This record gives sequence, structure tokens and C-alpha cells, in this order.
Amino acid sequence: MSLDFPTYESIGVRPLINCRGTYTIISGSLILPEVRQAMVEASKRYVHMDELMAGVGQRLGQLMGAEFGIVTNGCAAALCHITAACIAGNEIEKMRRLPDTAGMKNEVITQPSHRHIYDHAIRMTGAKMVEVKSVAELEAAVGERTAMIAVFGDAVDRGEVSLADLVRVGKKHGVPVLVDAAAERPDVPNFYLQSGVDAVAYSGGKCLRGPQASGLVLGRRDLLWTAFMNSAPHHALGRPMKAGKEEVMGLLAAVEMWGKRDHKAEWKEWERRLAVIEAAATAVKGVTTSVSQPGRSNVAPVLLLHWDAKALGLTPEEVQKQLSEGEPRIEVFTHHDGVNFNPYMMEPGEEPKVAKRLGEILAKKG
Repeated sequence: MSLDFPTYESIGVRPLINCRGTYTIISGSLILPEVRQAMVEASKRYVHMDELMAGVGQRLGQLMGAEFGIVTNGCAAALCHITAACIAGNEIEKMRRLPDTAGMKNEVITQPSHRHIYDHAIRMTGAKMVEVKSVAELEAAVGERTAMIAVFGDAVDRGEVSLADLVRVGKKHGVPVLVDAAAERPDVPNFYLQSGVDAVAYSGGKCLRGPQASGLVLGRRDLLWTAFMNSAPHHALGRPMKAGKEEVMGLLAAVEMWGKRDHKAEWKEWERRLAVIEAAATAVKGVTTSVSQPGRSNVAPVLLLHWDAKALGLTPEEVQKQLSEGEPRIEVFTHHDGVNFNPYMMEPGEEPKVAKRLGEILAKKG
């Protein structure tokens, strides 16, 4: 029976079982059925995008306990749009000149421990990153050129300057504080908004299981609406980063479902999946396990397998390679003496397949 649409297999692409987590390189997450239906329904009719964002933004605020929300073309796009709003505001001439920031405030303050590859989305606006290592340096760094203070959520507890001090100084000088919380849970009440930040950005295609090409920003309505003006469908720096009506409504559906999902039951299911995999692994002599609890991102328990590579005659990298190249294709991370299994993005019924394949690989050597 021929299909009317292409499949991955029809173009020579091998699907995989995701035992890593919500990483974009392996396509993030799978959208919820409700999200899929919302996107299909949105695709059937036309709508004015400004009106759509106004309506969705208000609803997102209600659901998330925020003043307002917007949908972006991913979390990195959100960083770009918010930064552009802090630099150019809603002045059309300035908006269209970015990344030329001549005559504009263009400095973004952050801490060295909060720097990461994704701050390229901030720098692409023409922003200059200014690093501070203490409250005194933070106070001294704020000036007429300061546009924004940037916080990387994963590192919020690691920097020398606390979130409370960043917010205090930001409010004192009228400088917005933005948090990149891409892979974190957008729980209600929101930790960052309660701490006083002006905007917090999440991926729509990670724990929310919304469209992969979507992001969620929560915070001050005036700042978020200005960010939307600096993005598609408007003619500014963010014009290429388009969130279509399908992504917008799909993300809204994901947020609606976030409040309805049984998160405790999900956690128990993740632990059950790990127990199946653990049983297969520990059946091999010399293999031991431990479970690590998550930080702020990819919030799920992770099973770590440990073994002596010399005694077993098998390195972690060899196991990873065989899992990836075998059937079914299974993607995992390695650590210094084993491999990790994250059940976060696994689908029901995949854990026996993972356990069987893992057991075959380990048993050949063990």
C-alpha cells in the first residue's frame, strides 16, 4: 500500500529511541496528541497574526500566572527578540538598523558562569556582553549603555552574584532582567517571575511537548509585546524567525495541557522504565547502577550504568556506538565508566526494546 506522504524511511533516515533527553540535535520531543490536533485545526483557516498573539498572550498569562506571554520560533529566538526590544524598543528606525547599534544602548550584563553557546542569539542583535563577577562589579557596570541583564537559568545558583541582587540592581536602574530557562519546567507559580525578573524564556518543544519550532516567553506585557514587534511577521531583525499560526496555537495547547498532566504519574512511569533497563543491565556480572536526580533542566531521573571497561572488554563509547548502529537505533550519553539512560523522552513500550538490545550488547562481553 503506497502512502500519500513521505516517511523518514522512504528517504533513508533512521528514526531513533531517545534515551538522552530534549536535545534539538535529535529533534527534541514528540508533540502531544492535543498539540497535533490544535496545529491541524489552526492550519485550516486564516487569522491576523497581531490579533492572534494578543489573544494567545493573554491566555498564556492566565495559565502561567504571568502578566503576559508570547510564542517565538524557539527559545533562542526569544533571547534575540527580547534583547532587540531592550536595545531598539519599538522605534521603527532603530529596529530596522539592528545589528547596527550606533547611538543605542547595547551592553548586556551577565556573569562568566552564565555564558554559553546560546548567547550568540543575544550577540546577533549587535549587543556587547559585559561580564561581572561580584555585586560591586555589577553596580559599576550599569550605565547609560546598559540594555539588559542576562541570566542562564541552569547557572542561577553558581554565579557569585545572586538572582536577587541581579533583579535588585536591574530595577534600581530600570534595566530589564531576562532568564534563559530553555529546558526547565515552566511551573506555576513561576520561580523567576516571583523573583522579579522581567522575562523568562522556555523552549516549547522540550518538557512542554509543544511544537519543536516554538518558544514560550512569560513576563511584562510591554516588554514582550515590543519583542513581538521586533520579530516576525514584522520587518525587523527577527523577521526570519517566524512562528506561524500552527506553532502559536500548538504551543498554547501544550501550555493548556501542562496544567492538566499528572506530573507525579509521569515521574513514576519514568522510574518504571528505568527499572526495566536496570534489570537487563545488572544481569551481566560486573555492571552496577546508580540514579542521578536532575538539576533545573531535563527534569527526570537518569539511570547510570557503571562497569570496568578492561574487565568487561567493552568501553562506554563502544556500547554507545552499538546501540546507535543497531536495530532499533537507541541514542544515549556516555560518562567516564558507563552510559546513561534518560527516560524523559522515551515513548510507552520502548523500554523492553532498549533493555533487550542493551542486554545483548553487554552479554556478548560480560
